[in-house]
Amino acid sequence: MNNVLELKGKRFVQASKNNRGGGAAMNSKKEVTTEHLLRLKSQLVQIETFWNKESKPFDGVLVSVYYNKIVAKSNRIAGIFKGINSNEAIVGAKFNESKSKHIITYFLDARDLSTSIKLLSDIAEILSQKFSGKINKNKMNNKNVVNSIVFNDSSISMSTFKQVVADVSYIDSFEVELPTMEFKQSIITIYDVKKDTKQLFEELGIGLLSARILDNQTVYLDEKQVELLFEKAPYLVSMATVDLSRLSPDDFINEYQNNTIAIQSPTIEPTVGVIDTLFDKNVYFSEWVDYHEMVSKDIPRSSNDYRHGTAVSSIIVDGPRLNSWLEDGCGRFRVRHFGVAVGADFSSFSIIKQIKSIVLANPDIKVWNISLGSNQEINDNFISAEASMLDQIQFENNVIFVVAGTNKPNEDIVKIGSPADSVNSVVVNAVTKSGLSTKYARKGLVLSFFAKPDISYYGGSEEKYIRVCEPLGAANVAGTSYAAPWITRKLAYLIEILGLNREVAKAILIDAARGWDEKISPEKVALYGHGIVPIHINDIIQTKDDEIKFVVSDISEKWNTYNYHFPIPLKNNKYPYIARATMCYFPLCERSQGVDYTNTELNLHFGRIGNDNKIKDIKGDKQNTDEALDGEKNYLLEDEARKQFRKWDNVKYISESATKKMIPKDSYRNKNWGMEVKTNNRLDPKDGVGVRFGAVVTLKEMNGVNRIDEFIKNCTLNGWLVNIIDIANRVDIHQKVNEDIQDLLHIEKRNEEGE
Repeated sequence: MNNVLELKGKRFVQASKNNRGGGAAMNSKKEVTTEHLLRLKSQLVQIETFWNKESKPFDGVLVSVYYNKIVAKSNRIAGIFKGINSNEAIVGAKFNESKSKHIITYFLDARDLSTSIKLLSDIAEILSQKFSGKINKNKMNNKNVVNSIVFNDSSISMSTFKQVVADVSYIDSFEVELPTMEFKQSIITIYDVKKDTKQLFEELGIGLLSARILDNQTVYLDEKQVELLFEKAPYLVSMATVDLSRLSPDDFINEYQNNTIAIQSPTIEPTVGVIDTLFDKNVYFSEWVDYHEMVSKDIPRSSNDYRHGTAVSSIIVDGPRLNSWLEDGCGRFRVRHFGVAVGADFSSFSIIKQIKSIVLANPDIKVWNISLGSNQEINDNFISAEASMLDQIQFENNVIFVVAGTNKPNEDIVKIGSPADSVNSVVVNAVTKSGLSTKYARKGLVLSFFAKPDISYYGGSEEKYIRVCEPLGAANVAGTSYAAPWITRKLAYLIEILGLNREVAKAILIDAARGWDEKISPEKVALYGHGIVPIHINDIIQTKDDEIKFVVSDISEKWNTYNYHFPIPLKNNKYPYIARATMCYFPLCERSQGVDYTNTELNLHFGRIGNDNKIKDIKGDKQNTDEALDGEKNYLLEDEARKQFRKWDNVKYISESATKKMIPKDSYRNKNWGMEVKTNNRLDPKDGVGVRFGAVVTLKEMNGVNRIDEFIKNCTLNGWLVNIIDIANRVDIHQKVNEDIQDLLHIEKRNEEGE
């Protein structure tokens, strides 16, 4: 077996984008007519009348644009509303019921709306007078038909005309969204109308305690407050979910064995964070757990409230000894356990606020396990408030959450529950010992296209249960709750013991699960994610003798972050390899943007450098084709789109096909290979600045030859520092560093005692 290599020392180069835009582009499938323009104008007039009559506690107006398809950023309004600043006015985005079209909500000044009405009227008149009342893309692009001379006597410039017509070609209608819902206590998210939330609700006659405000747009309301809001200002509601959640159920087999188990005391083992139900301090491994109870003393407790949390922590501390068939080679871990819920109904709103404060108060913990989940299904059009908070925490802090994929409470519940819709977290579904999906596992995807779950692992079933320690002794259990902590152990090992950053660690796990399976169906992703993670850590950080696997990491600062210095070994001036690459990053997310949740996308390109100095991408790169980047074929809406899913996802996987007819690749003047990470931003370009990425690349030699020594030599000659990820060496280093720290602490303690 070959060890995975870590390449350092040659920074990626940053390059800005050449901003040569192609100008306004019409929808090639649509013809814009005077009638359509006047119909849209009439709708805006009606909306203006609506808002003029409405007594509202904010300045400005909300307008929802019903697009005629899923629109890329480049195809959204850039002329009708606020000109080129239209994107800045977006406050929400969702799909229609069939998930075939965008509905995007804008917040405008009242004068912007009046300007838009006049603009549509003027454009309609020009279209009628100068272009016979209709125009299509071919006609628009014909300079003999549309040119500056035509607009010499017009109050509207040619560029404005073209942009507004292009806008209209993607629009079905304008409306004001008036949602309806049952009156229950809820977590409500309102549109951003540029006003302090507490003041806004006070003017609506709804008094809010500061403790009920999560951020400036998300609040917790009781049933009467919800009813009042929907009576007075339903148009403010962007998203609403019922707050009272119930723990996603787990199967417990009540066969306890109370055999006394001995365990040595902890020494220098890394600490993992667990946020779960309560923990019983009387179990055999309690010395390994630093327990903090966060549930109010006023809430009654039962013995069941201690089972789930105790069981989860038992896997992290001593899972392999309890389950010899899952020996992972990761050893034991200490746990800092925060009991935030009892096993019955709980308020997800209160837990959201607790999680943030817990993580910020424990900066030494990098890996967190959350095996709590809601019985309710996630929404198709927005991320849950719980998941959004986890995504925000991970963007702002160098931590990673492992989240259970949630279980079916009954056969009617199919989709995963929050917070398993967290995009930045590693979401884990459960499989049987045979590697099949369990009867209790729920399905992704998230927002129709995000690959959730990320991965799968063994969570127990009738075939073979997971053995845990509960307050009454050893028990057999099954559930995604017990698949997640095994992945937590592996991530903690990669990060805390081997010293890898979270981006690389996540990429290595996903890459190990995916392997060479480049043709994975969306249906399979929905159940298994990228695949089942290998049991033993050696099978994750080692690879076959005929494979070279290396990891790189850097930070994206500009549009193109690139490195053209990967010296792949040649044979007879050709490259006898097939290649794959997996990349992970943690983007800024905006829950208020609905289905357009992730602000930044990093696209991965890897391959030979051609004589034109451009990267010749490895085959099978379905998410990075120009068509997928610039068009609409990026959502799981049709067969072709399903083949190209991954746009805006924060996990990128590209691979060549491992077929029998593998032909060595030609080399060019530049004998190196290159990697490019291209950055796209939905809203603010600054969102993509400073985003770290981690990538793992695998090269498989077609003839079974081990060329790793040659690769290491080539890298060294090219200025790379090559670190061999050798378990024994890394463990020794970790142990030595921690022993030195312990020695220093003992010295300080003695000095203090001496004083």
